[in-house]
Amino acid sequence: MSPIDAYRIPRPPFYLRRGAEVEIFEAAWKARLPVLLKGPTGCGKTRFVEYMAHRLGRPLVTVACHEDLFASDLVGRYLLQRNETVWVDGPLTLAVRHGAICYLDEVVEARKDTTVVIHPLTDNRRRMVIDKTGELLTAHPDFLMVISYNPGYQSVLKDLKPSTRQRFVALEFDYPPPEQEARIVAEESGVAPEVASRLVALGGRIRHLREQGLAEGAGTRLLIQAGRLLRAGIDFREAVRTAVCLPLTDDGHLLETLEDLIADVA
Repeated sequence: MSPIDAYRIPRPPFYLRRGAEVEIFEAAWKARLPVLLKGPTGCGKTRFVEYMAHRLGRPLVTVACHEDLFASDLVGRYLLQRNETVWVDGPLTLAVRHGAICYLDEVVEARKDTTVVIHPLTDNRRRMVIDKTGELLTAHPDFLMVISYNPGYQSVLKDLKPSTRQRFVALEFDYPPPEQEARIVAEESGVAPEVASRLVALGGRIRHLREQGLAEGAGTRLLIQAGRLLRAGIDFREAVRTAVCLPLTDDGHLLETLEDLIADVA
């Protein structure tokens, strides 16, 4: 069994098209063009990549980027195994070597040295140098680099440089239209369509609170989590409070406002 087989997606993820994003992604993969996904947290970027990986029959190696992520974490390192030192590929090297889709989620959260590794893989060179082994690795023909970030949430210090952005084909995502979002919430959580519609209506009202200081709106992911609590028998108000409101903010005034919104739709 190849080490990349563990990254294959066995069943097609549920995904509703919103435009021409599927065709554009497929064209980018055929042309070996890296893809950048832009959009708010919880709007379906990761689900879209999963859907496309399954559709294209490619393994998907996902890396959740954070401030302590070094380039070496992506490339790999020497490890001691059975009294000998062996090289172990990192997630990016594994994807490059075996022709997987490598998805760097919230890439701007990673340390700046990661772009040194990414750049040669996102132009006509399509290669990477593994300094510790001296290997010059040319990307498998089916390899594709995909990154994502939330442009509305990043500070000036945590934004993609033009030299990085302009290497990618960009797809912009947002929250789905209410009817489509309700269908997604119902499908993913198992609640009745009318309950899903109530959750989506509440989510829409919460998103308008960004003008009052709420850093992030209620993403579709949070609404699905609330639906799953409801399906498990939790009261509507408590399910929304614990799955949506508390994860969004610790501010007492904003929580009171959110509680009032819940009362309006409960």
